[in-house]
Amino acid sequence: MVHIGTTAAAAGIGAGPYVELTFDAEGDAAPGAREAVFGIEATDLLVFAHGWNSDRSTATRLFDRFYAPFADLVGTGVRLGYVGVVWPSIRFSDEPIPDFDAHGARGGAGAGGGLADPGYGTALAPDTRQALGAFWPGRAAELDRIAELLEERPAREGAFTEFGALVRELAGVDGVGAGDDLAAAFTTREVPAFLTEDVLRVCREFTEALAEVGAALPEDSPGPGSPGPGSPGPGFSVGGGMRTLWNGAKEVLRQATYYQMKARAGVVGQYGLGPVLAELAYRRPALRVHLIGHSFGGRVVSFTLRALPTGARNVKSLTLLQGAFSHYAFAESLPHDPGRGGALRGLQSRVDGPVTACHSPYDSSLKVFYPLASRMAGDSAGLLGLDERWGAIGHDGVRAVPGTPRLTLDAALRDGLPATGCVSVDAGSVVRRGGAPSGAHSDICHEELARLVVVAGRMGR
Repeated sequence: MVHIGTTAAAAGIGAGPYVELTFDAEGDAAPGAREAVFGIEATDLLVFAHGWNSDRSTATRLFDRFYAPFADLVGTGVRLGYVGVVWPSIRFSDEPIPDFDAHGARGGAGAGGGLADPGYGTALAPDTRQALGAFWPGRAAELDRIAELLEERPAREGAFTEFGALVRELAGVDGVGAGDDLAAAFTTREVPAFLTEDVLRVCREFTEALAEVGAALPEDSPGPGSPGPGSPGPGFSVGGGMRTLWNGAKEVLRQATYYQMKARAGVVGQYGLGPVLAELAYRRPALRVHLIGHSFGGRVVSFTLRALPTGARNVKSLTLLQGAFSHYAFAESLPHDPGRGGALRGLQSRVDGPVTACHSPYDSSLKVFYPLASRMAGDSAGLLGLDERWGAIGHDGVRAVPGTPRLTLDAALRDGLPATGCVSVDAGSVVRRGGAPSGAHSDICHEELARLVVVAGRMGR
């Protein structure tokens, strides 16, 4: 259900006029909320969808921070309106968000600063357990057992088998527990391998990935590659080393929530926000819309393009900040399967302006974990390699779309962006802070990125 017309003052947003739209997992929207958006007096409407690691309060703080510079960046003839799109996401409290302290205020600016549990433990923090309960309602027994296993870290193969079965049930890959959003967005062949393959091997892969991004593993469990008996790897034996794999098991649980959020994001975009924008094109054809999405919020705003009517020209720019979906999304033909195209193939033509994909090499979530979690069951990377075949648009930009320029952020701000089509912008000069496991994935509140949205939308002075 959409919450009707939350004002800037009520939401704690400094920018205005502001409307907050809150969608459920099926993208259901109440007519009253549409009216609130349609009634905004503006020439240009900024529509921002948050990403995966956000509860409502975190999302609101993000909107406030990101929107703050815009009023001073636009030209005198531009009157801005602001929309914050809130959709069912989940907050893991051990994922750092630069410049937010534990109470949601501005934090220190040092590299690696952010909101996180100290170190990386396998046990679920109380607020994370609560968030999981809201994310998977009615599954308290399963979640309590998962929490027990992650707390105890038993060195038994049977415990991992039990854990894997519980996660698969929550994710709905065994035909139980799946919400309508999953059924609408995924087919059987699209179930990722990490939810179907041998759970010990998958937990080992994710444990090794955590070590690669610098996560501090519990002291009583040696990390991957550490000398001494019990280190996980081919032929590891039951004992202390097996307990290390619970680090990877926690990451499997995290990725299972991402798998469901990926489905939800597409549904909310196509069946929730998309129809709102389509009606806006009919009612307010002169209102210029600028879509912004972070992480899976990039998938939300991108999938709205599926709902736009042919000939609608009200969306003037689409800016993806560390987008957590395939870098082949807009491709007419996939390099590894030429007979198929991306999920959004050709839909950049429905944007009357550029589709700008910001990416950063410091984003560990998209560089390391996204390819691992995206590989499909029964598939291998083959000649392309894991990163290339299963890579995210927020890791290395748009791929397999001929003519797509690749720019640095400085060049884009200095020289401008193409008038239409896709463009990849390396934002690593500012998107570079954050700790394990997600790296700089959430380091997006920078005036330079706000300026990029202004450049993309031709709103500058």
